[in-house]
Amino acid sequence: MADTSSPEVMRRIRWPLRLTWAGLWAERLSRAFWPLWSVLLATLAVLAFGVPDMLPLEAAWALLVAAVAGGLWSVWHGARQFRRPRRAEALARLDASLPGQPISALADDQAIGSTDPASVAVWQAHRSRMAARAAQARAVRPDLHLAPRDPFGLRYLALTALVVALMFGSLWRVAAVGGLAPGSAEAMKAGPTWEGWAQPPLHTGKPALYLNDIPAGPLSLPKGTRVQVRLYGPVGALTLSETVSGATTPPPASDLAQKFEVMQDGAVAINGTGGRVWQVVALPDHAPKIRVTGAVTRERDGKMRLPFAVEDDHGVTGGSATVTLDLPQVTRAYGLAMEPEPRDPLVLDLPLPISGNRATFEEALVEDISQHPFANLPVEIRLSATDAMGQTGNAEVVKVVLPGKRFFDPLAAAIIELRRDLLWNRAGAPRVVQIFRAITHLPEGLVRDEKTFARLQAALARLDADAASLAPKLRDELAAELWQIALLVEEGDLASARARLQRAQDRLNEAIRNGADPAEIQNLMDELREATRDYLQMLADQAQRNPDRDMAENQQRMEMTGDQIQEMMDEIQRLLEEGKMDEAAQAMAILQQLLENMQITEGGSGGQGGPTMPGMGELQDTLRDQQGLSDEAFRELQQGDSGQQPGQEPGEGGTLADRQGALQNQLDRLNGDRLPGAGTEKGEAGRQALDEAEREMQEAERALRDGDLSGALDRQAEAMDRMRDGMRALGDAQAEQQRQEQGDGQAQGRSDPGNQRDPLGRQQGEAGRIGSDRNLLQGQDVYRRAQDLLDEIRRRAGEQQRAETERDYLKRLLDLF
Repeated sequence: MADTSSPEVMRRIRWPLRLTWAGLWAERLSRAFWPLWSVLLATLAVLAFGVPDMLPLEAAWALLVAAVAGGLWSVWHGARQFRRPRRAEALARLDASLPGQPISALADDQAIGSTDPASVAVWQAHRSRMAARAAQARAVRPDLHLAPRDPFGLRYLALTALVVALMFGSLWRVAAVGGLAPGSAEAMKAGPTWEGWAQPPLHTGKPALYLNDIPAGPLSLPKGTRVQVRLYGPVGALTLSETVSGATTPPPASDLAQKFEVMQDGAVAINGTGGRVWQVVALPDHAPKIRVTGAVTRERDGKMRLPFAVEDDHGVTGGSATVTLDLPQVTRAYGLAMEPEPRDPLVLDLPLPISGNRATFEEALVEDISQHPFANLPVEIRLSATDAMGQTGNAEVVKVVLPGKRFFDPLAAAIIELRRDLLWNRAGAPRVVQIFRAITHLPEGLVRDEKTFARLQAALARLDADAASLAPKLRDELAAELWQIALLVEEGDLASARARLQRAQDRLNEAIRNGADPAEIQNLMDELREATRDYLQMLADQAQRNPDRDMAENQQRMEMTGDQIQEMMDEIQRLLEEGKMDEAAQAMAILQQLLENMQITEGGSGGQGGPTMPGMGELQDTLRDQQGLSDEAFRELQQGDSGQQPGQEPGEGGTLADRQGALQNQLDRLNGDRLPGAGTEKGEAGRQALDEAEREMQEAERALRDGDLSGALDRQAEAMDRMRDGMRALGDAQAEQQRQEQGDGQAQGRSDPGNQRDPLGRQQGEAGRIGSDRNLLQGQDVYRRAQDLLDEIRRRAGEQQRAETERDYLKRLLDLF
């Protein structure tokens, strides 16, 4: 570029020009020598990790030669690629970043019209405008984008390796490369003459120790710690002695590289100039402890629930429950009179926490084993847990009747009993056939569905044909078929109706999420109405066939009329027609939960359950307020330090600590005669759980005032769990009281109509509302379902890969509930 004739302009742009020139240097150096930097970073990472110390001498030399060769090639490659940037190139780049390239324009001369005053005036105005533009020059950023030259990201890999090496390795190990050269001992007289590392077992979670940094004296190491020591200098100048490995044939004490594991208390000594002695205490790794924390119970759907607790030093890696038949406790009558066939124990894997600490936790084994031959028979359950060291801890043997699904229909119960006899011993097959023939001789009034009866007849025909020599495979096939037949007899085709209803709900939900056209949504809505109608009819038929089923199961269910369900579906369709997809999705979720927990009543009024005591509603409000306060504390913990002490930031109603104290006082006022079940076992258990919740709330308040948000969240979670336990016990006590009152002659229809509520907790006459200010119903299943839903919403709201709109919607749900 020609020299400019405007020194003033050049004076103004001297710093942008210098910075642009420096950027050119950085750009060309990085493009030419990035392989050299990558080789140097990778070499430092390898040395800091001590890789040469772990390799044979030949391999270490080969690695060193490869690093040197790579460095030399990188220097040669960079020298070929590098081109020294000139000042004119920087000036051209700076000029190209300005509109109209004013610096070049200032270097131009007027070719024609130099004698015309008007032309000269125009030219001077042009130069003034170009000078003003040039004065606005800013330094041009260099292009340091190296991805086209490094498509595999080798420079980032080398940098990451070095960062990890600096975090977990030691730069002292870089000097160890000098030990590969002849005469290195003399060269290292001023430095360390030995190095040592202690690597605890990975499952302990403890970091590796660099023994050179640890003074002589007591040293505690977990059992199984791997110690590695390297000695430098003439052979025999330094020796190693140890009594912690318990080895009967230790290597020579003068070996330059030694490895051993800490298995017992003892001493590790490096003898010689600069040596050191440690008195090592081997920290034992105890076997895990496991115990059963509650009774084995049957869930509503027939699943077994077994609560247990586990403790271990560093955490367990697995656990199992082994179920064996307790033959001496079996009543040996009828089909069980003969000796049973040998059968392997039933082994179930224990559930472990997905995340968090596995050293101490409580869980519950929930499994559906209704179809196993041991179901509803006396068994022995042995729980065991295993840690990372392979040690196993066992719990005390639990003797119990193994829970399974219960059948109340007489024919279904008979089929299940004969199926059990068939699985007990194949030799009893002729007796099973004989009893089945007697049962089905006059099927009138016994079998309601001809298709089910035909399936039963076909299964009996197969069993009769091979009863004399029944093979295990055929026996298992017939047992599976008899189970399905018993389900059809017990529930009719309720299972298929429920499946059609679930499929219709899923399809409509998917259409709402994907924004389907109105015609398709209307077709899916009609399909949902039809499936719901069939499902309700099946529930009504089942209620007529088994009127005592609910009392036998000792469970509380919702009661709902078909008119109320139709009102909800009409409301959902109205929301869909108005385009309120989010509100329609929420209403669909409420309807689905109601259908899963309801009991159909005849007519338009329903509700056998009496009114809820006022204290229970206020208790539910307290639980909801506690959940909201916990959510606020969690959000404050996520936001971090905002200039105030954690937990002391004022909000509505005062600080978090003040609001926590107010909730504790509110719960204390409620925990009295206003709650049901006074004087009963369940009522007192509920009150005791609420007392524990109050203590947890006090601890949470104290933690909030101390600024310990994490500890406060733990205490709040415990308080909510205790409140739910108390509400479940109080709900059971109230239900028991209502059943006693009904048994004393109180008629179902005499309750005050003004106090009756629909399944959503609303006063009668509020059918136009979808929501409710009160709890839906009482009962353990509802609380567990609500907690599961809240946990799932929190989990999804924390997944960063989800769409922002979806996570905003989930956060709004958490704010509501």
